[in-house]
Amino acid sequence: MAEPDVVTSWRELMARHADCSGRLERELGEKHGLGVSDFEVLDRMAESECGKYRVQELADVVHLSQSALSRLISRLEKAGLVCRSMCVDDRRGVFVALTDAGRERHREALPTHRAVLRDSFSG
Repeated sequence: MAEPDVVTSWRELMARHADCSGRLERELGEKHGLGVSDFEVLDRMAESECGKYRVQELADVVHLSQSALSRLISRLEKAGLVCRSMCVDDRRGVFVALTDAGRERHREALPTHRAVLRDSFSG
């Protein structure tokens, strides 16, 4: 691939990402009071087999720094959507888990999220 093709592909990818992210922010925010990262955290946790994540593992899968994730978790915790607990085996470890309210908010927002993704990738 020639150099201009790589740059063109990169710019197209970034434009598509910006368009999709902006639409997700609007739709999730207006309809469900969630940001894209908020939803991604709830979505990953809902998909987890055990229903909880270590904070470091969650930071890795949602692509946020630990400090950014910590602030996000604090907001979600204040909203009653997640709760934190200490790891019994490792006192330095912190788990975050969905609450019943978090599961419900995720369930309500899921169709909106998936509809925006389907629309973004079908065009």
